[in-house]
Amino acid sequence: MNPPFQTRPGRGVSGVVVPERARWHGRLAARIIEILARLLAESLRWHWTDHSFFDDTRTEQRAIFAIWHNRLALSLILYHRHVARCGSRRRLAALVSASRDGGLLARVLELFDVVGIRGSSSRRGAPAVRELVSAAAEGCDLAVTPDGPRGPRYEPHPGVVSLAQLTGLPIVPVSFRLGWKWTLRSWDRFQVPLPFSRCEVIFGEPLWVPRSVDETGREEARIALKGRLMAITRD
Repeated sequence: MNPPFQTRPGRGVSGVVVPERARWHGRLAARIIEILARLLAESLRWHWTDHSFFDDTRTEQRAIFAIWHNRLALSLILYHRHVARCGSRRRLAALVSASRDGGLLARVLELFDVVGIRGSSSRRGAPAVRELVSAAAEGCDLAVTPDGPRGPRYEPHPGVVSLAQLTGLPIVPVSFRLGWKWTLRSWDRFQVPLPFSRCEVIFGEPLWVPRSVDETGREEARIALKGRLMAITRD
């Protein structure tokens, strides 16, 4: 399911955008990030609230997980600690930017055994959607940051709704609140958890998007998704 790569990132001879891979220092940074994330997760004091269907460890329901861009730091940990326990065959495919920064994140995903699908609204958008739909057809859960990769913060893009329409999977909003954290001065106000913090995780009510919905219905679903995400988002 991973898209093909070439040694030198950029555009191929056909004009197709090729995702940029992490170089050796990026791969090293990815390994450090993975180790620190796992150690940090062990120190956090977790509290879980689930309004979806993943409290039942017997569920086989697949889903599209929507989490704000500024909460990516713990997103893979949340999946492995709460969703993956619902079955040994579960696997996650996540949308990652085709940029160089996305190459670093894609390598982090590999280390967590997550399929990284490269693309965004500005680069490799259509191929990425096709690969996400294929991943869903093969039984993967999907993960997206509805306001990423460039914002505006807390404003979902319509792509996640279209993805739900194409795959038939429900969108499950996910968020968390940290007791102790660093907040970066980035466009999304990225949140970095501090060790031993309390982490209150909320899985919101699933949102189903009918396959037959029109443009008006997709916009209504987008607004509904924003409302459900904001309802569980506390900064």
